[in-house]
Amino acid sequence: MQGFLKRTDLLKKLKTLLANYPAVALLGARQVGKSTLAKEILTQFKNSIYLDLELPREWNKLSDPEAFFEFHEQKLVCLDEIQLKPNLFQILRGVIDQRKRMGQFLILGSAGRDFIQQSSQTLAGRIAFLDITPFHVQETGNNLFYKHWLRGGYPLSFLSQSDSLSLEWRYNYIRTFLERDIPQLGFNIPAKTLERFWTLLAHSQGQTLNNSKLGKILGKSSHTIRSYIDILEQTFIIRVLKPYIKNEKKRLVKSPKLYIRDTGLLHALLNIQTNDDLFSHPIYGISFESYVVENICYHLKNWNSYFYRTSSGTELDLVLEKAGKVIAIEIKASTTAKTDRGFWKGIEDIKADEKYIIAPIKDTYPIQKNVKVTNLSHFLNSMKL
Repeated sequence: MQGFLKRTDLLKKLKTLLANYPAVALLGARQVGKSTLAKEILTQFKNSIYLDLELPREWNKLSDPEAFFEFHEQKLVCLDEIQLKPNLFQILRGVIDQRKRMGQFLILGSAGRDFIQQSSQTLAGRIAFLDITPFHVQETGNNLFYKHWLRGGYPLSFLSQSDSLSLEWRYNYIRTFLERDIPQLGFNIPAKTLERFWTLLAHSQGQTLNNSKLGKILGKSSHTIRSYIDILEQTFIIRVLKPYIKNEKKRLVKSPKLYIRDTGLLHALLNIQTNDDLFSHPIYGISFESYVVENICYHLKNWNSYFYRTSSGTELDLVLEKAGKVIAIEIKASTTAKTDRGFWKGIEDIKADEKYIIAPIKDTYPIQKNVKVTNLSHFLNSMKL
């Protein structure tokens, strides 16, 4: 599939990690290309073997895992969907310590937080992690921006021959995720309930979390709503953006904001089929905001990401902080990129060092000292990725 040829940076990172760690974990949602990336890197190793742990015949090969690993002692062993066999982690530790060499195991997982905690505790100091997401803007290119924004970055959605086929793939992805993947990961939630919850999140995209309101709509407790959010966050479906609360003199909104991470899935949940549908939909502005937030948070993982909002309405869509430096970002779906008083008050409140307005425009230009209007690609390039 030609789209994967653009993931050369990920291949380079993966090869470097395998040369420096006994085990490397690729983490990401289903169907983002983890298996494709893994199989590509395996071709670069003289001795390697790949096991898909979703298949019973592959499970059977690991009925005696220690014997299997001993038989393939000199190979790079790839274990796909390892969260389905969590008992392997302790065995991997013993094998790794016995061999004392780099590049022993490549493990792939579609579950996030719990998987990371379990493997990092068991394999502490022996494993490196590499996040794999749907295609991002630096891979698809700014010239395909509208296609990427509409369809999202899941490879089979983005690379579909038409918008209608792309949408059909996303509908099927959502159904499979709810009916197969969630139960397979051990979560006992009716598919219809979680689908309704997911759709509610789509209609409240980018809004601050209100557990009580969501619970009242679904007839569930706040605790249950929190557990649903945890599940969707662990499986890389939603992003929880925390508020920036450094200015204690202000009355600040302290609830997090929620985003469905992939705009293609967001649009499928809202039955947005074409770019024309998107242009006329009430979600248009917040969808663009979601697209920008997700791309920036992915590329700038070494920065802390927040939003800023006061009870009086002063707001900044994104605040980045690292080593005492603060960057304020306002996101506008309009090419005119007009800002309101809240933006200027916000950058004053947080004492931002750099200020940006990101909009779907071609050029970058200043509107005041240290305040630039730019597009997403130019901003990411300016951050020297």
